[in-house]
Amino acid sequence: MSASAINKLRTFDLLFHQLKFFPLEDAFNYKVNGNWKKFSTKQSLQIINQLSLGLLELGIKKGDRVALISENRPEWNFIDFACQQIGVVVVPMYPTISSSDYRYIFQHSEIKYAFVSNKEILAKINTAIPGLDVAGVYSINKINGTKNWQEILELGKNKKVEEVAAIRQEIKPEDLMSIIYTSGTTDKPKGVMLSHKNVVSNVLACTKYSYVESGKDRALSFLPLNHVYERTGVYLYIYLGVAVYYSESMDSIGDDLKDVKPHTFNTVPRLLEKVFDKIMKKGNELGGLKKGVFNRSVSIGLKYDPNIKQGSVYNSQLELADKLVFSKWREALGGNIKQIQCGAAALQPRLLRVFWAAGIKLLEGYGLTETSPVITANTPDALKIGTVGKPIDFTEVRIGAEGEIEVKGPGVMMGYYNNPEQTAEVMTQDGWFKTGDVGIIDNGFLKITDRKKELFKTSGGLYIAPQQIENKLKESRLIEQAMVVGEGKKFPAALIVPNFEALTEELSKQFVFVTEQSELPKDPVVIKLYEKEIAKVNEELGKWAGVKQYRIVSESWTPDSGELTPTLKLKRRVLHEKYEHMIADIYSGDGSVDFAEAESDTSELDLEESNK
Repeated sequence: MSASAINKLRTFDLLFHQLKFFPLEDAFNYKVNGNWKKFSTKQSLQIINQLSLGLLELGIKKGDRVALISENRPEWNFIDFACQQIGVVVVPMYPTISSSDYRYIFQHSEIKYAFVSNKEILAKINTAIPGLDVAGVYSINKINGTKNWQEILELGKNKKVEEVAAIRQEIKPEDLMSIIYTSGTTDKPKGVMLSHKNVVSNVLACTKYSYVESGKDRALSFLPLNHVYERTGVYLYIYLGVAVYYSESMDSIGDDLKDVKPHTFNTVPRLLEKVFDKIMKKGNELGGLKKGVFNRSVSIGLKYDPNIKQGSVYNSQLELADKLVFSKWREALGGNIKQIQCGAAALQPRLLRVFWAAGIKLLEGYGLTETSPVITANTPDALKIGTVGKPIDFTEVRIGAEGEIEVKGPGVMMGYYNNPEQTAEVMTQDGWFKTGDVGIIDNGFLKITDRKKELFKTSGGLYIAPQQIENKLKESRLIEQAMVVGEGKKFPAALIVPNFEALTEELSKQFVFVTEQSELPKDPVVIKLYEKEIAKVNEELGKWAGVKQYRIVSESWTPDSGELTPTLKLKRRVLHEKYEHMIADIYSGDGSVDFAEAESDTSELDLEESNK
């Protein structure tokens, strides 16, 4: 893809591109009362143009901010594009955040109008906006006593589309397209300003990593559209002429996969981990020979490496495993999967190996909201397990001071809205964006070691990379989540959230039945189980990074309960505050489980050495 296209296209042009080259009868799809409702490319553009005309009738003008708060559905895209092509800045927000967060974002970004999908969101918005200069709130679902988005469509009815076309011509690729507020694992959310050029450059660069057939293939979408990862992914589907099918919810993904039979989808590691855990659970429920065949097949898959010639014996074993086991995995994903894109957090290498062995191209990449988002990606032709791939076209990556990954290219944001100081903090003097992640470059492939802000030193001066340890811990089927602590302390320790389903199953084998989840952390059998699991992990981590003590917590961490961001990342500050007494107890030495004597060596280790 030529660089000249980046300087010509605006984001809303992508759907016109689809109409010209790959017009679809099912461009956007979602379920209504159990049946798929389809919108063609042509029909979608008609709705978008009419909605733009209605917005103009309302008095909305170029540069105004419009909030978009909804689950994934075609109307999300219609409102998004209708705003974009008349120069209105879209501010998408998660449907799950609090009223106070909504108030902060509405006030900070100076929202003029808002679109919300349902009663629950509307109630939070009505609590959030009193006293703010918001001209109107429109619902997507029909809600009594609330203005509906269809009213704006009616305003645009019978108006001349030439009015929109004239405004559209004035929109430049460099113009502000959207402000996306980061989920905020620590401080208040920052408003990332992205231009049309930022996002279009990312879309065009990612076309070379897509192995779908334009005009024929389908994509399933279930990650939130208000996050730049899925939003840019859907823009890519639109450009490539891939029909987009929106899942009803996270709970319906399994049924939707069988129903839609998609050729591709985007996901995050935690969802793949859950899929793999369910597969393993079903396999372990098999009896006799079938269970043996299943376990042997998985064992073969875990040895897979696409870059190594395994030999005829291994290939024969893999062929048999595919026939007996892996073919059923592909069927569970709908039977048509050509590729899965995975990002937003570190992916366990074992998942990459076993999915590739199963004939499923699982492609891990890396990016940030501030980079629109993709920076690097693995491809079938250039894949290195344990890395996040090579830089995409038009993008440069280097390792800066203290091992920090720095990026330069057309995808790098315009800056943080109304925050020049924080913008200056993340840019180098020679124009590179500082990601806040630490990594190394291995023969052109980028490897992430941790978040710079999350690295910490023990009291003995040893650097600890918590994400690496947490990812190793989560490879255990008994561990759902983990957070490593120990900054300024003698040793690293961990808070462990059990996989309660797997734990209950394991306990039942030992005829242990705990009726209250809150009692699990105290049960001696449970403690012994996790002692063994952590000891296994410590063997791989070595004495420097090994978890010396741990605590089991009795509740799950979720975005709704506040411990995780909407993209399932740990809110470390929140967790530290919530478990302050538990962490203090670890380092008081009371009631803890010791795996090794705490190292008190005060010699300084460099970052690279401590991460080996």
